[in-house]
Amino acid sequence: MNRKSLVTSLLLALVFLAACSKPEPKTIPDSEINAWFDAKYEELLQMSPLQLTTQGRKDRYGEIDDMSEAAEDKRLAWMESSVTELESKFDYNLLSPQAKVSYDLWKYQYEMEKGEVQFRRMNYVFNQMGGVHTMLPTMLINFHKVDESSDMEALISRIKESGRAIGQLLERAKLQTEAGIRPPKFAYEYVIQQSKALIQGQPFSEGPDNAPLWTDALSKIEKLETEGKITAEQAEQFKTSAKEALQNEFKPAYENLIAWLESELPYLEESPTGVSRHEMGNALYAHRLKASTTTSLTAEEIHQIGLNEVKRIQQEMLAIKDQVGFEGDLQEFFKFVNSDPQFFFPNTDEGRQAYLDESTAYLDAIKAKLPEFFGILPKADLVVKRVEAFREQDGAPQHYNQGTPDGSRPGTYYVHLSDMNAMPKSTMEGVAYHEGNPGHHMQISIAQELESVPKFRTQMGFNAYVEGWALYAEALAKEMGGYQNPYYDFGRLVNEIWRAIRLVTDTGLHAKGWTEADAIQYFSENSSIAPGAIQAEVRRYMVIPGQATGYKIGMLKIQELRKLAETELGDKFDLKAFHDTVLGGGALPLDILEKVVKEWIDEVKGSDK
Repeated sequence: MNRKSLVTSLLLALVFLAACSKPEPKTIPDSEINAWFDAKYEELLQMSPLQLTTQGRKDRYGEIDDMSEAAEDKRLAWMESSVTELESKFDYNLLSPQAKVSYDLWKYQYEMEKGEVQFRRMNYVFNQMGGVHTMLPTMLINFHKVDESSDMEALISRIKESGRAIGQLLERAKLQTEAGIRPPKFAYEYVIQQSKALIQGQPFSEGPDNAPLWTDALSKIEKLETEGKITAEQAEQFKTSAKEALQNEFKPAYENLIAWLESELPYLEESPTGVSRHEMGNALYAHRLKASTTTSLTAEEIHQIGLNEVKRIQQEMLAIKDQVGFEGDLQEFFKFVNSDPQFFFPNTDEGRQAYLDESTAYLDAIKAKLPEFFGILPKADLVVKRVEAFREQDGAPQHYNQGTPDGSRPGTYYVHLSDMNAMPKSTMEGVAYHEGNPGHHMQISIAQELESVPKFRTQMGFNAYVEGWALYAEALAKEMGGYQNPYYDFGRLVNEIWRAIRLVTDTGLHAKGWTEADAIQYFSENSSIAPGAIQAEVRRYMVIPGQATGYKIGMLKIQELRKLAETELGDKFDLKAFHDTVLGGGALPLDILEKVVKEWIDEVKGSDK
């Protein structure tokens, strides 16, 4: 070998050795990226005093969120910068599967918030379902705990702050009106009624009754005094300060709101169609469907899925009708279940308590069965309560409020009981499972208690996943031994067809030009839901378009994934493991959930290799 060849060979050998010795890229530990997420989530949390309180924390305890558009812009800019930092700091290809889910979710929530900006003046600021005008008092009463005198000072500060917050929202409602966006007339009529209820009674007017926030303040002050944490003199000072805050800050804000809402009533439509009547309405609805279902399904596709599901469920209803020996068609059976006294509690305080007691009994019985179907179990307690009088509506749907992650505040299943004729016994059992265990309470509590994922994932609430799980839970409860009464099993199907009808009516209202009357007619012809409840439901869809579609779409996806797992795994399928896979990462968009379940299926398949 000549000198030149030798040098060349040596150089090639060195290059080869360098290539061989080059270290493989290291996988980024979950602990590293999770620490980043936790730090960023803490920054995000600090922007919302109310969210901090929801989680049982007392940071910024005397404050209420900035409700302005400028605050939203600030939050979105922060989210954008956090995504930029995430992408520059962490190589996606070096992350574990679980960390990739967290990465995807962080970006997903930013993209959805970014997409929402163009429609910010199209979402009705004040409506009967979830307006801040009732949310704020509800939070102050139920979420703002008073354990020390400083907590009472914070509560009084928040009563004052709520006046500012309502004022900001009123300005946003005026901007919305200037943009040509007005809700149906009934929405403001409900809001006026709810708002007036908050400023009636002492200390706003003479009489034997107290306003809700005044009752709450007196109770919390009395508790501090009874526990010896404040003197009688301090108690009187707190009462004076609370009264002044209510009279000087809270009441004027609500009076201004009521006056403006009443001035708007003549301009509102009595029988409007959905949001498609607004400029950009179709684009808004498409965005709302994407946000609510976390899919790319179109309004037309969702409408057809609803029609198909209604037809399928009605066949199961006919089977139960025949089982109980009812003579007559399904419509006649609907009328029977909807009117016979045996299916209703008395419209009395005793009847209302009986509804709460029986719901609690069903939940206690199903709780004992949970270990047979789930590996991961919730630690938080669950209570069943009647909705506070100032926000109670005849026939309005039951709902769940999450507890705190540390368990200091239990999860609460709320029931509207002002009209017991709108609360049939037949659907009571299924709704309890939906809102409690194995539904919302179980899923949300497990998510909040997770320790293997970054904290932001424990608080996420994708509509299709959360509501889809709760509807899946209604059906799962039958496998767990529920619905021994065939009429209550029929009630389960009433609940399920209710959610299928939502696909038809929501899309009908917002994409097909249906009126409120059209939606009520379709609802009435295809279910045994009480008339009052049907109207409340349809009016709900009209003010929060798309939200109601998430339930059935989410349920169908979870059932589809379970069937896939059962088919793919055969004898190796473990229902407890499937449920833990679905629940063990917190709420997820449906496409990410599908990815997670398929990865679990592959992992189980490969476990014997």
